[in-house]
Amino acid sequence: MSRIRFDQLAKQYLEGFLEPLGEVRRNLEIPGEPKFVDVWFTPRIPIREMSSELGLLTRMAKTPCLIEPFRNSPTSNEVRVCLLKLLWVQEEHRRQAERNDEIILEKNLPKLWILATSITKPLILKSGARLKRNGLTGIYFTPLLYRTVIVAIDKLPVTPDTLWLRILGRDAVQEQAINELLNLPKENPYRSSVLQLLVNWRITQQINNLEKDPEEENLMTVLSPAYLEWEQRTKQEGRQEGRQEGRQEGQISLLLRQITRRVGEVPLQIRSQIATLSIEKLESLGEALLDFQAITDLSNWLETNRVQSDSHPE
Repeated sequence: MSRIRFDQLAKQYLEGFLEPLGEVRRNLEIPGEPKFVDVWFTPRIPIREMSSELGLLTRMAKTPCLIEPFRNSPTSNEVRVCLLKLLWVQEEHRRQAERNDEIILEKNLPKLWILATSITKPLILKSGARLKRNGLTGIYFTPLLYRTVIVAIDKLPVTPDTLWLRILGRDAVQEQAINELLNLPKENPYRSSVLQLLVNWRITQQINNLEKDPEEENLMTVLSPAYLEWEQRTKQEGRQEGRQEGRQEGQISLLLRQITRRVGEVPLQIRSQIATLSIEKLESLGEALLDFQAITDLSNWLETNRVQSDSHPE
């Protein structure tokens, strides 16, 4: 999969997860020679209020952070560029704190998370990164001075905590993660939003008719069950919406006939107001109709309920 297309998918994916937790900015520009932070995140809510279902993403969201996803194993130079971005952002935080006459603690400085589908051993050795004792495999911590974590997605254990990062993996790792996603309960909110994102990406690739490499073709195949589920759900929702509209139209027609018999011909303007009522309001109107003596009673009822609806929107 091309670097540009993976970047777009990864940024949208991470933004979808992190936006409810804080401010997310994509392509944050670094002054000087043009460089951009792929994803810049600032937490907005306390960590204790974050959903545990996010797993490793919850750990990432504890502090302001830069997130740099890589489709392939990053090179030494690419890691150095990421560190350059981190140092610039940290210095900006320090200057901002100084202007506000505040002290910024080391533990609150922005962190860098490098998310790579795989990491080479030489890179791990050169970076000085290590696994934590009793920590998860695949998560390497650099010396504290650099506040950087390198995640080898292909080495992560297959657990619910790592699912949302493994979806950004490749080949068998990504296929396994998507299958796990499809097996989650359908009421799981993250399941629905992630599937929607992946399906939208798949549809965009089809519409644009972009030339695909073998890996992209494989991903399109892996996403086929998700696409079929989305297609079936869309059709079902369309049928339900159609039945709802049919029921509403039937109630409106019946009410108009009953009103005409009771108070006489209904002006077009009032007919239009009735046509905008919800099914619940139509049912209420059907009950109130028994007390109507004239068309003014209907007008007054519509005015009262319009004011109530405006004051208490559903």
